[in-house]
Amino acid sequence: MRIYLLVLQDVFDTGLAALLDTFSIANVLAKSTGISSVPFTVRTVAVRTRVTTGHGLVIPTQHATRLAPPDVVIVPAISAMSPQTLQIALERRDIADAQAILLRWSQKGTLVGAACTGTLVLAGTSLLKGRPATTTWWLSPFFRARYPDVVLDESRMIVSSPGIVTGGAALAHFDLALWLVRRTSPALASLTARYLVVEPRPSQAAFIIPDQLAHTDPLVERFEQWARSRLDKGFSLREAAHETGTSARTLARRLHSVVGRSPLGYFQDLRIERAVHLLQTSDSSLEQIAAEVGYENGVSLRALIRRKIGCGVREIRTRHCQ
Repeated sequence: MRIYLLVLQDVFDTGLAALLDTFSIANVLAKSTGISSVPFTVRTVAVRTRVTTGHGLVIPTQHATRLAPPDVVIVPAISAMSPQTLQIALERRDIADAQAILLRWSQKGTLVGAACTGTLVLAGTSLLKGRPATTTWWLSPFFRARYPDVVLDESRMIVSSPGIVTGGAALAHFDLALWLVRRTSPALASLTARYLVVEPRPSQAAFIIPDQLAHTDPLVERFEQWARSRLDKGFSLREAAHETGTSARTLARRLHSVVGRSPLGYFQDLRIERAVHLLQTSDSSLEQIAAEVGYENGVSLRALIRRKIGCGVREIRTRHCQ
């Protein structure tokens, strides 16, 4: 399988290394164990003659325009730790040139993937228009504002659709590489993950910090503050709108555009976040915690936690939820 890693200026060091090392280890393990799998032939390619990482390391690359389309191309993240710096980066000429190549290769049948901030580079090609995708959770409001036609679900670690695959936050580069290995050999992917000590992580939900997302918008922040003050009470959209100084329709529209959730859905997210915090920091029983966050019983809360973040109460108590 020919895999190109399309690296851009200021490529995220860890993301690039994670991809390279995962495929390299998979190749070594396949050879040493006899597991049947196609070999992964990986090249770092670029649209510029000189590319450096976010930490200034020079990356040896081949010029992408001189190469035939690969089986798979992956865009690793670029080093940007705020929406402001990422917005500036996305306007660069090298990124526009890379997007043109991604479009051309996709039309030739290449599977196109990206992880973390690289997903926004991919979204700029229009290949994700109307398609499901994920991204790094803390950039989801920026992603939604910039690419409203993408069906974004930042709670998931990997989202795929025909010809496209996207990965979540920084270390999702491992998950993305393992997803590709798994397509050729589930056994090899499992063994590679064990060598890397990377457990299956279908969800990013356990890592999302709701109030950080809320702080990107004043109205959403007011709603978040109001909601936190009454997690043990019932939810009323009319009351929420009144307390935040807006209409129910405007509140619902703003919540959806910023965090991709309805007001009730976001309210429930805050309840789950609070419940997880109490499970990790107190000796309160599940029934007591359920009452504190507004649920009738521990059974309901247990089911909601499992559905939302993919972990059980015992895993959360022992901080083994990944």
